[in-house]
Amino acid sequence: MNDTRALAAQALADIALHGKSLREAMEQKAPKLRDPRDRALLMALLSDGARWWLRFDAALDRLLDKPLRRKEPEVHALLVLGLVQLEVLELQDYAAVAATVEAARALNRPRLAGLVNAVLRRWQRERTDLLAALDARPQTRYAMPPWLVKAIAADWPAQQDAVLADSNREPPLMLRANRRRTSRDALIEQLHAAGYQADPHPWLADGIVLPHSSDITRMPGFAQGLFAVQDGAAQVAADIADVHAGQRVLDACAAPGGKACHLLERADIALTALEFDAARATRIGQNLERLGLHAEVRVGDAGDPAGWWDGRPFDRILIDAPCSATGVLRRRPDVRLHRRASDIEALVAQQRRILAALWPLLAPGGRLVFITCSLLRAENEAVVEGFFASRNDAKAIPLALPAGQAAAPGWQILPGDGDLDGMYYAVFERR
Repeated sequence: MNDTRALAAQALADIALHGKSLREAMEQKAPKLRDPRDRALLMALLSDGARWWLRFDAALDRLLDKPLRRKEPEVHALLVLGLVQLEVLELQDYAAVAATVEAARALNRPRLAGLVNAVLRRWQRERTDLLAALDARPQTRYAMPPWLVKAIAADWPAQQDAVLADSNREPPLMLRANRRRTSRDALIEQLHAAGYQADPHPWLADGIVLPHSSDITRMPGFAQGLFAVQDGAAQVAADIADVHAGQRVLDACAAPGGKACHLLERADIALTALEFDAARATRIGQNLERLGLHAEVRVGDAGDPAGWWDGRPFDRILIDAPCSATGVLRRRPDVRLHRRASDIEALVAQQRRILAALWPLLAPGGRLVFITCSLLRAENEAVVEGFFASRNDAKAIPLALPAGQAAAPGWQILPGDGDLDGMYYAVFERR
């Protein structure tokens, strides 16, 4: 089958109803499509389908007499995609409806093609009232799970609506120039010559901003390792880590290796990239190779150094801790469908375990950088405040960035601050 919308419906049902990641679903379905334009449409359908599932899934409860989620999950997902095409992608009404009806036939559900047509036509007739009903509640207005809406309201009451709205906006494509192989200005010139709109980030030394996503493998310099894709919030890590030549550095929880590579681009350091998952550790090696960098990649548990540490202290330690990923929903929209409130307690326990295990590995005078891509205080301030209160040999390093705000002994960038992803940083020096 090579019907793009039918493939998207199968994949979206797997994502929303069966827990598959967007990346995994895309990797499975994209090879079935030869035309790059079809693959681009597939990616748009899956990204916006996952992003807006909780809005249009609720709409279908108003449009259908009997739910289809269990008996016909792919047709249910196809209907969500039909609404996404009409309301988000803003495709021509007739073409979107006709193509979605045809996709029902491609799914071998010809008897439901009429139902698909009727539901989408009813949406068009009753659109104003239906949108008003969906907009009346924040969870359906912003397509967010109720537990997360409640947590954001509790943690960031003044910024609640902005955070929820910005978590749904298309992010820019941000690149990081590999200063080992080029300069940022030279790379921008290459991009301009190839017809790309690209601008230097206003305060990140290696950052380049493009307004829209693109196939990076077709960009000049990708194959030569002149750049990597990395959001600006993640590029902050190299600045505050402040690495210098000759230092021993540990990047714990390192996959896919973006921060490790950035540190290696900044200084001649001996870096160990640690990752618990062997498959994800392979990706670190692939990124190092493309960028022309070298590190020792090890598979191991950051919370149990006995299995991998050689006994020599590190001058710098980065802990990109396991977290809820609630700060990166605009780039990973499927997270909102898979994360549960009950996950937070276990994630916090893991963060505390890793912090406690790695702190003794830091040399006196060394610097530890704690990072999450979460915006929940339970994973950020509460964790580092508890750590700091339990140590008499830890000194908090004050942070102040051009985007975000102070958050206890650290700094919080909320989604959309400076058009960046949400991320939390705290830095400690060992006395």
